[in-house]
Amino acid sequence: MARMRYPSRFWADLSARDFAQAQASGLAAQTVAVLPVAAVEQHGPHLPLSVDATLLAGVIDAALPLLPADLPVLLLPAQNVGLSTEHLSYPGTLTLSPATLIALWTELGACIARAGVKKLLLLNGHGGNVAAMDIVARELRQRHGLLVYGSSWFNLVDEANNARFAAQEHRFGIHGGEIETSMMLHLAPATVRMEHAQHFPSTSQDRAARYGLLGNGKSAKMGWAIEDYNPAGAVGNAAAATATQGQAMVQAAARGLAQLLGELHALPPETVAKI
Repeated sequence: MARMRYPSRFWADLSARDFAQAQASGLAAQTVAVLPVAAVEQHGPHLPLSVDATLLAGVIDAALPLLPADLPVLLLPAQNVGLSTEHLSYPGTLTLSPATLIALWTELGACIARAGVKKLLLLNGHGGNVAAMDIVARELRQRHGLLVYGSSWFNLVDEANNARFAAQEHRFGIHGGEIETSMMLHLAPATVRMEHAQHFPSTSQDRAARYGLLGNGKSAKMGWAIEDYNPAGAVGNAAAATATQGQAMVQAAARGLAQLLGELHALPPETVAKI
């Protein structure tokens, strides 16, 4: 007997009847819901505010064809305004407060649970969202018994493709640098202004050289705004970016995402103890 499938992988494309049938058949309980969360914030003089949203959407689009047709995955509408207070000194940046963001994502999670779905992936495209994601994941587990994982596309790239970029770029080029600019050159080249791209050094490199604990990137974390790193609002060697490197990163992250979704589906429900 053929396993029931959703008529679309996109939550908003389904009807209430589709969800009712999924609940009755047991499909909902086997489903992995994905909530994409990103940001709309400045990325230096050479990139648009849409970078985090564009990169995350690009990775998702590249991952979807890699999923088995019978893998029950549903994508919720992307939440493209996140926690971007570290960029508020630059005009155009949009942000929610931490309390509002946590409340919003938690309430969406409650709706997911009411639909009978038991597993949720918070899929992220912005480093500033991670702390809020951790809180939401625990809240949803405690309140609704959901099995929630948080992941960022940049943690899904394999070592071989990460090695396309220097270790220093990975560590210090965290915003509008070579990696993000390369991916934008692949996904949305018309929005990239390479005439304004340059090497944007980060003050964190100096701290790394001078302080054994404060500068090692692990022992202590500073509450920072981007201008603390570089007044241009970007860090990293954006001038070295190429579309070829960007395409490789998008495809690598997509493969990682497809694998992650398969593993989440296979994860036993009893991973989360009954409340």
